[in-house]
Amino acid sequence: MVIELDTKDDGRWIAEVPELPGVMVCGASRDDAVAKAEALVLRVVADRLDHGEAGPALDKPFTVGG
Repeated sequence: MVIELDTKDDGRWIAEVPELPGVMVCGASRDDAVAKAEALVLRVVADRLDHGEAGPALDKPFTVGG
């Protein structure tokens, strides 16, 4: 699962996971944004599984791009 990163003029880091629509967070640093994105991905996948929905394959670690 790829985490895409972007920075804003005010110094915020934005992390998004295109594979999971709506998974977008902002952090004070690159590491903060990545950590928040990873945590949100796990919560979204757990929620989907709890509701009987198929989740994405999580057999590979996260990769950070962009």
